[in-house]
Amino acid sequence: MGIFGSHGLELIIVLVVALLVFGPKKLPEMGSAIGKSIKEFKNGVNEITKPKEEEEVQTRQSATESARLELEAIERELAAKKAALAAEEAARPEVKTTPNVD
Repeated sequence: MGIFGSHGLELIIVLVVALLVFGPKKLPEMGSAIGKSIKEFKNGVNEITKPKEEEEVQTRQSATESARLELEAIERELAAKKAALAAEEAARPEVKTTPNVD
């Protein structure tokens, strides 16, 4: 088993038949045309899938941004409640307790 596995012989037969049918002058042109077609196909597939990936990234970014904003709002609310509690505690008169001696 070489580079082509068990299909090496089949590949050689196809290349010999193509050489006989199209001739040695036409074969490089056909190979080039096939190569360009494959390259254009890959580019087309990439163009189709790329916008989808970009949309997913934008969706994740907007979800992260909204979660960050929600967290900031909760932190502000918590800070306000802590400040109100501290003000309430400061306004209470201190009650001194004396130990009970019986």
